[in-house]
Amino acid sequence: MCGAHSLPWPAVQLNIGSHCRPEKRRARLPCRLEAPMSDAPQPEQLRPLLRPLAADAPDLELAATYRRYYGLDLAMRKPAPHVRLGSLDVGGYRIATQAWWPAQPRATLVMLHGYYDHMGLYRHLVDWALEMGFAVIACDLPGHGLSSGERASIGDFAEYQAVLVALLGEAERLGLPQPWHLAGQSTGGAILLDFLLTGSPPPGLGRTLLFAPLVRPRAWGWSRFSYLMLRPFVESIPRRFSVNSSDAEFIDFVHNRDPLQPRSLPTAWVGALSRWVPRIEAAQRSPHRPLVIQGDGDMTVDWRHNLQVLQAKFDAPEVLMLPGAGHHLVNESAAYRERYFEFLRQRLA
Repeated sequence: MCGAHSLPWPAVQLNIGSHCRPEKRRARLPCRLEAPMSDAPQPEQLRPLLRPLAADAPDLELAATYRRYYGLDLAMRKPAPHVRLGSLDVGGYRIATQAWWPAQPRATLVMLHGYYDHMGLYRHLVDWALEMGFAVIACDLPGHGLSSGERASIGDFAEYQAVLVALLGEAERLGLPQPWHLAGQSTGGAILLDFLLTGSPPPGLGRTLLFAPLVRPRAWGWSRFSYLMLRPFVESIPRRFSVNSSDAEFIDFVHNRDPLQPRSLPTAWVGALSRWVPRIEAAQRSPHRPLVIQGDGDMTVDWRHNLQVLQAKFDAPEVLMLPGAGHHLVNESAAYRERYFEFLRQRLA
């Protein structure tokens, strides 16, 4: 989960924000964008042009437009990093993938975004990693951003694991240096903790950075009950946006000017989450020691419960609590970002 939104059952607060009434089955009522986006990228034009990331193909003008729009061109950085936007085929999905690397990277950051998000929103984390001398590789999850798939939907969280494994394979094909540090915001963090607890992490793995990681959403028990009641009648819920960061510019952009924002929440995704939560809470303990960053103003996930789960599942995870910080930590205000970036510098230097 992530972004400025919540799971939207009418009498329930799953807090991934508030939503409209449930849609009738097969009805699709898109929300209206509130501002013109004449300079925005055209995702329907760009998606079919993406080629395998490992192929050294010439850059596309549409890709350059995309990077400029989301601040990912990093043109002011000296020296400018090498950048590549492409795709990866995984389990029937065409996964949009992107990599940045300086001339002599000393490590790699593998980055996963949150629910409703996409790579384009993570420029602060990319820029910090490049400043640290890291290469960065990231992807849009199925149904998100430039990747294929029903918008914001998934059949099973195991599909996310397949994407992560494929992304690590792509890092190996590109020769990106180890250690490979992992970073995930919200649902991205859930994918990473699933990987550490139930997957087969490679020997070259570095630290794992979990930003407001999802285990359970807020008020999950009542929300799951409501989902079970509504599931036979609705396929998706129209989405409204809430405020989950103190960065007003970010909130305005996501609400009004981001053409890659999904406009509804599919019940299939909630069903996949409801199957994943008990499985991950029953997983065996892991010797890994993730770095966890959490705001106590987070109204999206049940962060108190989630921290208890992480303490029980991992060997003394380090937790940085940020008083007042909201859920979307990767796009919190500059003061919060500098606090957690300094925390991470000390541990990844």
